[in-house]
Amino acid sequence: MSAAGDRLQDAARTAALALPDVSHSRPFTPQLDVYKVAGKVFLIVTDDPDEQIITVKCEPERARALVHAHAANTPGRYLDKRHWITLGPGPGTKRLITDVVEDSYDLVVEGLPRRDRPSPR
Repeated sequence: MSAAGDRLQDAARTAALALPDVSHSRPFTPQLDVYKVAGKVFLIVTDDPDEQIITVKCEPERARALVHAHAANTPGRYLDKRHWITLGPGPGTKRLITDVVEDSYDLVVEGLPRRDRPSPR
């Protein structure tokens, strides 16, 4: 694994686990960490050493801006390309990763029925 990929993935995991009522599992393969709130996915972290990426839910306008801003960012892999974005190692900061993970979480929480929403953070 590259150091940049490790930092990207570690920053995403740390950000996700700091949020309320987050669950973590590997339901698809041992190389995909899936983070959920109220049973809904908001972050996927890939442990494949050849593809050190994270995938998050994202508003379409922001997703387009992030794809244009960095070559390592692409529309969501294997997911709805308008509402998900995949970020790879490259120019970026820990703050960007934390922001996209928190934004993804917030988008998912906003779509939940009120009874299923976690306490405000």
